[in-house]
Amino acid sequence: MMDLRKDFPIFQNSMNGKRFTYLDTGASAQKPQKVIDSMNQAIVNNYSNIHRGLYNFSQLITEQYEAARSKIADFFAVNEKEIIFTRNATESINLVAQSWVRNNLSQGDEIIITQMEHHANIVPWQILREQIGIVLKIIPVLDNGELDLDSYKNLLSDKTKLVSIVHISNSIGIVNDVRNISKIAKKFNPEIKVIIDGSQAVVHNVINISDMGCDFYVFSGHKLYGPTGIGILWGKYSLLENMPPYQGGGDMIETVTFEKTTFQKPPARFEAGTSAIIEAIGLGAAIDYLKSIGMSNISAHEKELYNYAMDSLSNIDGLKFYGTSENKAAIISFCADWGHISDIAMILDQCGVAVRTGHHCCMPLMEKFGIEGTVRASFGCYNNKEDVDIFIKSLEKAKDMLS
Repeated sequence: MMDLRKDFPIFQNSMNGKRFTYLDTGASAQKPQKVIDSMNQAIVNNYSNIHRGLYNFSQLITEQYEAARSKIADFFAVNEKEIIFTRNATESINLVAQSWVRNNLSQGDEIIITQMEHHANIVPWQILREQIGIVLKIIPVLDNGELDLDSYKNLLSDKTKLVSIVHISNSIGIVNDVRNISKIAKKFNPEIKVIIDGSQAVVHNVINISDMGCDFYVFSGHKLYGPTGIGILWGKYSLLENMPPYQGGGDMIETVTFEKTTFQKPPARFEAGTSAIIEAIGLGAAIDYLKSIGMSNISAHEKELYNYAMDSLSNIDGLKFYGTSENKAAIISFCADWGHISDIAMILDQCGVAVRTGHHCCMPLMEKFGIEGTVRASFGCYNNKEDVDIFIKSLEKAKDMLS
């Protein structure tokens, strides 16, 4: 089993006087020293603005910024001209909603999403419903957390223009068969566009976007061991080049007069203003770090941890798990009949264990299960069996205190 904890400086710290056991990677991953160093060096050694300066430091940092784009494109097997830097997956979805969807759909056209979506893949479509009158259809979730694909097929119609789905559920860890979901949509009508929210998937698995059959793919850098404030929108270039800008400003223009403005080609067209330069460089360093380990190795490591944790949890009475399909990422979501989720999390905190509680920005899914939320333990590459053992021991303590 891998031991990468030493690569992450935060684990030198304690929490509440205890060894810091971080089981909240689903919310945001910790940062390896290599990412921190790359960002510090860019700030200290040659910081300047990008694209505009002819002086040496501006040229150097522009090269670093664009090199990050190339690293990301190579990591996901796509063209670098199709990689757009955004703030996060949420902005990426909103960009597609307001640039492509708003300009290509009209009243009565249909968008299909799922019952397990994060709010970031619900609210933008509801805003469009108010703006242009689109219809939102929902793929239901089965009791084991899987999508009801028979219902999905029945939702498709001549009015379907877009399918927007999560790759891996952030709340219950279910891995959706996005290739099959894309294939079903394209077989019904090749003109249907497919968006995949890969925010959780990029952390746990080897991802080849070109193999997904989708038209857009989004994720947030902070989930992928990179910094906050940087995200990615991948889109097919044939779509991007015909999309109007999402925002207007500097760096995305070709020419400006008071009569008319012309815009650059993608990706620059969608990167208005001064970009998150240092954050992009940090995300590029995170890609370098992950490549040095191997995503397949990380996936196998997390699966081993997940199985070890589930075996240990089976010895604790009164737990109910959500997302029980075998096709799972290393995310465990549960409630206990002996204690409220918030009380459980507070006791775990005092034991140095960080978990997430609540609806996980998936309120419709929680409503489907008839609960207000769950305790969620999500694993990353830096976790090990000692983390699991401390988690189990702390959970047993919570049970003793709350029963």
